[in-house]
Amino acid sequence: MDTKKQPTIIAFSTQKGGVGKSTFTTLISSILHYRMGYQVAVFDCDFPQYSLLQMRERDLKMVMQNEVLKKIAHKQFTSINKKAYPIFQSKTDTVLEEMEAFINGSEVIPDVIFLDLPGTVNTAGILKTLTNVNYIFSPITADRLVLESTLSFTDVLTNVLMKENQTGIRSIHLFWNQVDGRERTILYKNYNKVISNLGLKLMQTTIADSKRFRKEGETLVKTVFRSTLLPADPTLLSQCRLDQFIIEFLKIVKI
Repeated sequence: MDTKKQPTIIAFSTQKGGVGKSTFTTLISSILHYRMGYQVAVFDCDFPQYSLLQMRERDLKMVMQNEVLKKIAHKQFTSINKKAYPIFQSKTDTVLEEMEAFINGSEVIPDVIFLDLPGTVNTAGILKTLTNVNYIFSPITADRLVLESTLSFTDVLTNVLMKENQTGIRSIHLFWNQVDGRERTILYKNYNKVISNLGLKLMQTTIADSKRFRKEGETLVKTVFRSTLLPADPTLLSQCRLDQFIIEFLKIVKI
Protein backbone atom coordinates (compact mmCIF):
# COMPACT_ATOMS: atom_id res chain seq x y z
CA MET A 1 0.00 0.00 0.00
CA ASP A 2 2.86 2.41 0.80
CA THR A 3 4.28 2.21 -2.73
CA LYS A 4 1.10 3.62 -4.25
CA LYS A 5 -0.34 7.10 -4.23
CA GLN A 6 -2.47 7.51 -1.12
CA PRO A 7 -5.99 8.92 -1.45
CA THR A 8 -7.08 11.82 0.74
CA ILE A 9 -9.68 10.50 3.18
CA ILE A 10 -12.50 12.90 4.03
CA ALA A 11 -15.61 12.62 6.20
CA PHE A 12 -18.57 14.90 6.80
CA SER A 13 -19.04 13.84 10.39
CA THR A 14 -20.98 14.90 13.45
CA GLN A 15 -22.82 13.30 16.35
CA LYS A 16 -26.24 14.55 15.25
CA GLY A 17 -28.38 13.11 12.49
CA GLY A 18 -30.34 15.19 10.01
CA VAL A 19 -27.82 18.02 9.60
CA GLY A 20 -26.64 17.06 6.12
CA LYS A 21 -23.75 14.56 6.37
CA SER A 22 -24.96 12.26 3.58
CA THR A 23 -26.21 15.18 1.46
CA PHE A 24 -22.81 16.91 1.54
CA THR A 25 -20.98 13.64 0.88
CA THR A 26 -23.11 13.16 -2.25
CA LEU A 27 -22.97 16.76 -3.47
CA ILE A 28 -19.20 17.15 -3.10
CA SER A 29 -18.41 13.66 -4.41
CA SER A 30 -20.47 14.22 -7.55
CA ILE A 31 -19.01 17.65 -8.28
CA LEU A 32 -15.41 16.49 -7.79
CA HIS A 33 -15.85 13.28 -9.81
CA TYR A 34 -18.10 14.38 -12.67
CA ARG A 35 -17.26 18.07 -13.07
CA MET A 36 -13.76 18.68 -11.73
CA GLY A 37 -11.85 15.65 -12.99
CA TYR A 38 -11.01 13.97 -9.68
CA GLN A 39 -11.32 10.23 -9.06
CA VAL A 40 -13.67 9.59 -6.14
CA ALA A 41 -14.78 6.55 -4.13
CA VAL A 42 -17.30 6.43 -1.29
CA PHE A 43 -17.61 3.99 1.62
CA ASP A 44 -21.08 4.04 3.16
CA CYS A 45 -20.65 3.00 6.80
CA ASP A 46 -23.94 4.42 8.04
CA PHE A 47 -25.41 1.10 9.21
CA PRO A 48 -28.24 0.07 9.08
CA GLN A 49 -29.87 2.62 6.72
CA TYR A 50 -27.00 2.91 4.19
CA SER A 51 -28.63 6.00 2.71
CA LEU A 52 -25.98 6.56 0.02
CA LEU A 53 -26.41 3.06 -1.39
CA GLN A 54 -30.17 3.60 -1.38
CA MET A 55 -29.65 6.92 -3.14
CA ARG A 56 -27.54 5.26 -5.86
CA GLU A 57 -30.34 2.73 -6.52
CA ARG A 58 -32.91 5.53 -6.64
CA ASP A 59 -30.72 7.61 -8.97
CA LEU A 60 -30.26 4.70 -11.39
CA LYS A 61 -34.03 4.18 -11.57
CA MET A 62 -34.66 7.90 -12.01
CA VAL A 63 -32.17 8.19 -14.88
CA MET A 64 -33.52 5.10 -16.63
CA GLN A 65 -37.13 6.30 -16.37
CA ASN A 66 -36.53 9.93 -17.34
CA GLU A 67 -35.55 10.60 -20.98
CA VAL A 68 -34.08 14.05 -20.25
CA LEU A 69 -31.89 12.75 -17.41
CA LYS A 70 -30.93 9.73 -19.51
CA LYS A 71 -29.61 12.02 -22.26
CA ILE A 72 -27.76 14.19 -19.73
CA ALA A 73 -26.16 11.10 -18.14
CA HIS A 74 -25.17 9.66 -21.53
CA LYS A 75 -23.63 12.95 -22.64
CA GLN A 76 -21.76 13.23 -19.36
CA PHE A 77 -20.29 9.73 -19.41
CA THR A 78 -19.22 9.97 -23.05
CA SER A 79 -17.60 13.40 -22.55
CA ILE A 80 -15.67 12.60 -19.36
CA ASN A 81 -15.13 8.91 -20.23
CA LYS A 82 -15.55 7.87 -16.59
CA LYS A 83 -17.80 5.45 -14.80
CA ALA A 84 -19.89 6.51 -11.85
CA TYR A 85 -17.85 6.59 -8.65
CA PRO A 86 -18.19 3.39 -6.62
CA ILE A 87 -20.17 3.31 -3.37
CA PHE A 88 -19.21 0.43 -1.06
CA GLN A 89 -21.25 -0.89 1.83
CA SER A 90 -19.12 -1.13 4.94
CA LYS A 91 -19.03 -0.74 8.73
CA THR A 92 -16.87 1.46 10.92
CA ASP A 93 -15.00 -1.47 12.47
CA THR A 94 -14.03 -3.01 9.09
CA VAL A 95 -13.79 -0.04 6.72
CA LEU A 96 -10.05 0.60 7.19
CA GLU A 97 -9.14 -2.91 6.03
CA GLU A 98 -11.70 -2.71 3.19
CA MET A 99 -10.29 0.63 2.01
CA GLU A 100 -6.78 -0.80 2.00
CA ALA A 101 -7.91 -3.84 0.01
CA PHE A 102 -9.71 -1.57 -2.47
CA ILE A 103 -6.63 0.64 -2.96
CA ASN A 104 -4.33 -2.34 -3.38
CA GLY A 105 -6.66 -3.90 -5.95
CA SER A 106 -7.36 -0.75 -7.99
CA GLU A 107 -5.67 0.16 -11.25
CA VAL A 108 -6.84 3.75 -10.83
CA ILE A 109 -6.26 4.97 -7.28
CA PRO A 110 -8.90 7.51 -6.20
CA ASP A 111 -7.78 11.03 -5.36
CA VAL A 112 -10.39 11.17 -2.61
CA ILE A 113 -12.23 8.60 -0.51
CA PHE A 114 -15.30 9.89 1.32
CA LEU A 115 -16.58 8.04 4.38
CA ASP A 116 -20.25 8.37 5.34
CA LEU A 117 -20.20 7.57 9.06
CA PRO A 118 -22.89 6.97 11.70
CA GLY A 119 -23.86 9.88 13.93
CA THR A 120 -22.71 8.40 17.23
CA VAL A 121 -19.31 7.88 18.84
CA ASN A 122 -20.65 4.73 20.50
CA THR A 123 -20.51 2.84 17.18
CA ALA A 124 -17.91 0.06 17.21
CA GLY A 125 -14.61 1.17 15.69
CA ILE A 126 -15.65 4.75 14.90
CA LEU A 127 -12.91 6.51 16.90
CA LYS A 128 -10.20 4.33 15.35
CA THR A 129 -11.68 5.04 11.91
CA LEU A 130 -11.84 8.79 12.57
CA THR A 131 -8.14 8.84 13.53
CA ASN A 132 -7.39 7.62 9.97
CA VAL A 133 -9.47 10.33 8.29
CA ASN A 134 -7.38 13.22 6.95
CA TYR A 135 -10.03 15.97 6.96
CA ILE A 136 -13.27 16.13 8.93
CA PHE A 137 -16.02 18.63 8.07
CA SER A 138 -18.86 19.02 10.56
CA PRO A 139 -22.09 20.76 9.52
CA ILE A 140 -23.76 22.71 12.33
CA THR A 141 -27.11 24.47 12.61
CA ALA A 142 -28.27 27.25 14.91
CA ASP A 143 -29.86 24.76 17.30
CA ARG A 144 -28.53 24.53 20.85
CA LEU A 145 -28.63 20.72 21.05
CA VAL A 146 -26.96 20.28 17.65
CA LEU A 147 -24.27 22.78 18.59
CA GLU A 148 -23.54 21.40 22.06
CA SER A 149 -23.29 17.86 20.70
CA THR A 150 -21.11 18.82 17.73
CA LEU A 151 -18.83 21.12 19.72
CA SER A 152 -18.16 18.47 22.37
CA PHE A 153 -17.54 15.88 19.61
CA THR A 154 -15.18 18.22 17.72
CA ASP A 155 -13.44 19.25 20.95
CA VAL A 156 -12.63 15.58 21.71
CA LEU A 157 -11.32 15.03 18.19
CA THR A 158 -9.24 18.22 18.23
CA ASN A 159 -7.87 18.14 21.77
CA VAL A 160 -7.60 14.38 22.36
CA LEU A 161 -7.24 12.48 19.09
CA MET A 162 -5.25 15.09 17.15
CA LYS A 163 -2.74 15.39 20.00
CA GLU A 164 -1.92 11.69 19.71
CA ASN A 165 0.96 11.08 17.32
CA GLN A 166 -0.82 8.16 15.64
CA THR A 167 -3.68 10.19 14.18
CA GLY A 168 -3.96 10.94 10.47
CA ILE A 169 -6.28 13.91 11.07
CA ARG A 170 -4.82 17.06 9.50
CA SER A 171 -7.66 19.43 10.31
CA ILE A 172 -11.28 19.61 11.43
CA HIS A 173 -13.62 22.33 10.19
CA LEU A 174 -17.10 23.30 11.32
CA PHE A 175 -19.43 25.06 8.91
CA TRP A 176 -22.88 26.60 9.17
CA ASN A 177 -25.58 24.71 7.27
CA GLN A 178 -29.30 25.44 6.73
CA VAL A 179 -28.78 29.14 7.40
CA ASP A 180 -32.10 30.97 7.23
CA GLY A 181 -31.75 34.63 6.24
CA ARG A 182 -34.49 35.52 8.73
CA GLU A 183 -32.48 34.32 11.74
CA ARG A 184 -30.81 36.94 13.91
CA THR A 185 -27.23 37.81 12.93
CA ILE A 186 -26.37 38.35 16.60
CA LEU A 187 -27.18 34.68 17.25
CA TYR A 188 -24.51 33.54 14.81
CA LYS A 189 -22.01 36.10 16.15
CA ASN A 190 -22.43 34.71 19.66
CA TYR A 191 -22.08 31.12 18.49
CA ASN A 192 -19.02 32.04 16.39
CA LYS A 193 -17.41 33.55 19.49
CA VAL A 194 -17.96 30.32 21.45
CA ILE A 195 -16.43 28.28 18.60
CA SER A 196 -13.45 30.64 18.43
CA ASN A 197 -12.93 30.50 22.21
CA LEU A 198 -12.79 26.70 22.04
CA GLY A 199 -9.99 26.99 19.47
CA LEU A 200 -12.02 25.23 16.77
CA LYS A 201 -11.89 26.06 13.06
CA LEU A 202 -14.97 27.52 11.36
CA MET A 203 -15.29 27.84 7.58
CA GLN A 204 -16.12 31.28 6.20
CA THR A 205 -18.75 29.99 3.75
CA THR A 206 -22.23 29.47 5.18
CA ILE A 207 -24.75 27.25 3.40
CA ALA A 208 -28.21 28.70 2.84
CA ASP A 209 -31.18 26.49 3.69
CA SER A 210 -31.36 24.12 0.71
CA LYS A 211 -34.81 22.56 1.24
CA ARG A 212 -36.35 24.71 -1.47
CA PHE A 213 -33.47 24.10 -3.90
CA ARG A 214 -33.56 20.37 -3.22
CA LYS A 215 -37.29 20.26 -3.99
CA GLU A 216 -36.74 22.25 -7.18
CA GLY A 217 -34.02 19.85 -8.26
CA GLU A 218 -36.16 16.80 -7.63
CA THR A 219 -39.37 18.08 -9.19
CA LEU A 220 -38.04 19.79 -12.29
CA VAL A 221 -37.25 17.24 -14.96
CA LYS A 222 -34.24 19.13 -16.31
CA THR A 223 -32.60 19.99 -12.99
CA VAL A 224 -30.61 17.86 -10.56
CA PHE A 225 -29.52 18.82 -7.07
CA ARG A 226 -28.57 15.78 -4.97
CA SER A 227 -27.50 12.82 -7.13
CA THR A 228 -24.78 10.17 -7.06
CA LEU A 229 -24.79 9.99 -10.87
CA LEU A 230 -24.89 13.67 -11.91
CA PRO A 231 -23.40 16.86 -10.43
CA ALA A 232 -25.77 19.43 -8.97
CA ASP A 233 -27.10 22.11 -11.30
CA PRO A 234 -24.76 25.16 -11.08
CA THR A 235 -27.68 27.57 -10.52
CA LEU A 236 -28.94 25.59 -7.54
CA LEU A 237 -25.38 25.36 -6.20
CA SER A 238 -24.90 29.11 -6.29
CA GLN A 239 -28.30 29.79 -4.69
CA CYS A 240 -27.29 27.93 -1.54
CA ARG A 241 -23.62 29.06 -1.78
CA LEU A 242 -22.22 25.58 -2.36
CA ASP A 243 -20.13 26.92 -5.25
CA GLN A 244 -18.26 29.13 -2.73
CA PHE A 245 -18.07 26.24 -0.29
CA ILE A 246 -16.29 24.01 -2.84
CA ILE A 247 -13.63 26.69 -3.49
CA GLU A 248 -12.92 26.98 0.24
CA PHE A 249 -13.09 23.18 0.67
CA LEU A 250 -10.46 22.61 -2.05
CA LYS A 251 -8.13 25.20 -0.50
CA ILE A 252 -8.28 23.26 2.76
CA VAL A 253 -7.84 19.70 1.47
CA LYS A 254 -5.32 20.57 -1.27
CA ILE A 255 -6.05 17.54 -3.47
